[in-house]
Amino acid sequence: MDHSSQEFIEFALKKQVLQFGQFKTKAGRLSPYFFNTGLFNDGESLMKLGMFYAKSIEASKIPFDMLYGPAYKGIPLVSSIVIAFASLGRNVPFAFNRKEKKDHGEGGVIIGTPLKGRVLIVDDVISAGTSVNESVNLILEEGAKPSGIAISIDREEKGTGLLSAVEEIKETHHLPICHLTSLQEIMRYIEHHETYASHINAMRDYQKVYGIKA
Repeated sequence: MDHSSQEFIEFALKKQVLQFGQFKTKAGRLSPYFFNTGLFNDGESLMKLGMFYAKSIEASKIPFDMLYGPAYKGIPLVSSIVIAFASLGRNVPFAFNRKEKKDHGEGGVIIGTPLKGRVLIVDDVISAGTSVNESVNLILEEGAKPSGIAISIDREEKGTGLLSAVEEIKETHHLPICHLTSLQEIMRYIEHHETYASHINAMRDYQKVYGIKA
């Protein structure tokens, strides 16, 4: 397993962002695990999370001129990542959107740097792909070019068809996607961990039914 992925999994477990049990997903599936980046909810956590993202983005070699975080979870994510990049010596501009267009003051839907050049989209996960589609369209409408996507976890789970949401986005928009960890990496981690190994059979059963083919 990639060392950075292992570190991120341990970080997520410590903060209870990654939990095991039985959880109902938005799609109505009973999942044996739950991943909620909203629980990275203090300054230290966001600082560390931003650094995980920044290093993952650097390692991916995806070219970009600025970052964009879709409301709402993308806002603290993109803010923490550009701070991490600044600490690494790279000053990266960023922007995020409003849910509703503002018709007074500065107006518009974009807050921060105007979208221009190559824009890397930052989000927590790709579920149905709706948020990514909206982000891509918004970036194109502003005259900029989406260059890739950075997410925390690739669930490697089938959507409505045989492809995962991540694969569907790659196929539709032809964008590279980098992630901090994946379902397979989480399963490899817990398999030999005395605290979490009892959940591996449930994870494998779920993966057999809903997981994508390798």
